[in-house]
Amino acid sequence: MGFTVAKQGEITVVEIEGSLIVGNRQELKQRVLEELDNGARKVLVDFAKTTYIDSSGLGVLVSLAKRIRDLGGDLRLADLNDDLQTLFELTKLDTLFQISATRERALESF
Repeated sequence: MGFTVAKQGEITVVEIEGSLIVGNRQELKQRVLEELDNGARKVLVDFAKTTYIDSSGLGVLVSLAKRIRDLGGDLRLADLNDDLQTLFELTKLDTLFQISATRERALESF
């Protein structure tokens, strides 16, 4: 499990590898908050390598989305597998986040 943070132009791209769970959610939150402190306002979370998200992982995404919106920015999601897409639909979080099928489409959507 790990996180990769990279810049693509003015967009900060966060890749989550493995699971986003109670044991690592704070690490993700801290990494994104550091990017926000450094001026990032457009954040894309790429789930191409993510296998599982628990309720605390969903909670940290909601918390980050609120913080980014309060700063005038935008958090978008990309590349959810079928199970993760279903999870976001069942929890109605697909209405909170703009979700793109691919990273490329998400980057273009900013």
